[in-house]
Amino acid sequence: MKVAILGSGNGGCAMAADWSLHGHEVSLFDFEQFTTQLDAINNNGGIYVEGELEGFAELDYVGHSIEKAIEHAELIVLVGPAYSTQPFAEALKPHIKKGQHVIVCPGSTGGGLVVKKELNLAFDDDSIIIAETSTLPYATRNIEPGKVYIYNRLKGGLYIAALPMDKTAFMMEQFDQIYQAFEASDHYFQTMLQNANPVIHPAVSLLNAGRIDNPDVDFLFYEEGVTPSVGRLVEATDNERIKIGKTLGVNVLPDTLIGVRQGYMLEADYETGYSKAPGFKGVMAPPQLDNRYINEDVGYGLVFMKELADKLNLETPIIDSIINIASVVMKRDFWGEKRRSLALLGLEGLTAEELFERFKA
Repeated sequence: MKVAILGSGNGGCAMAADWSLHGHEVSLFDFEQFTTQLDAINNNGGIYVEGELEGFAELDYVGHSIEKAIEHAELIVLVGPAYSTQPFAEALKPHIKKGQHVIVCPGSTGGGLVVKKELNLAFDDDSIIIAETSTLPYATRNIEPGKVYIYNRLKGGLYIAALPMDKTAFMMEQFDQIYQAFEASDHYFQTMLQNANPVIHPAVSLLNAGRIDNPDVDFLFYEEGVTPSVGRLVEATDNERIKIGKTLGVNVLPDTLIGVRQGYMLEADYETGYSKAPGFKGVMAPPQLDNRYINEDVGYGLVFMKELADKLNLETPIIDSIINIASVVMKRDFWGEKRRSLALLGLEGLTAEELFERFKA
């Protein structure tokens, strides 16, 4: 299959290499401000991969022309943080053709709807199928330009949902050609809410803010950062997320259970599971608080969950507190910014019942 990967970050490089090593024709695109990775990959002739996947992956095209990258692609995968979804969709719009299909991986709570709206596609239009996943199929880092390390290639516990929902099985079949780890969601909001990054990253970051702020301190984010007390805050946040799903009528599984299914964790325990997780072993804390663990996971994830909770008349004191504290720490108004909201996703006028009915399988 011909696959176009948009995004040359950690996940994009891992995915491009993975599909290539499995015998597919792969192109890799990113915008002109992101030259370091692309230059190194072009100079090397491909991507070096270490960790759970080993090898050298040759790519068919690497560059800044999205038209060339997607020209013959059957599947287009957007791989990047939440703030990259809209720019990628805008770049796609003049060049994408009917019959090509798009997966936002990860969806980061509604990325598929962002693309659908930007491409001016009606909800039931399947001429270009849009899907999103709950998370990346990797724990991975670019360890140097042109070289990616895969800590964990997930074994299961990955959710995918398509727009329209009756195309979910088809899109999972396309993506699962190399993964065999995805599950078709019963409801689009199941995939959206099963994204656990907003549950984990902000809680751990804020309770370790002093260490992250200190330029002389390096530490392991999960192994050292998730002590039992930190784990209890993650659990309390997760319980509110699960409650939001249950009230909407959607089954959202605890992150610790998902972590075991994915191969990250050995035990479904919030207090000890993360620090002992083989899939998180060696992952360093970010060098500063101004990073996606707060900016994306609070601004796009928790704020959206809070808005959904309000529509369902639910109180979420833990999520509210994390948003408030993050806003103070980062000197930002995450409430006011509303980077990902029902309105931005084209869902503002729908009742809770209509949200459930429209997005169920």
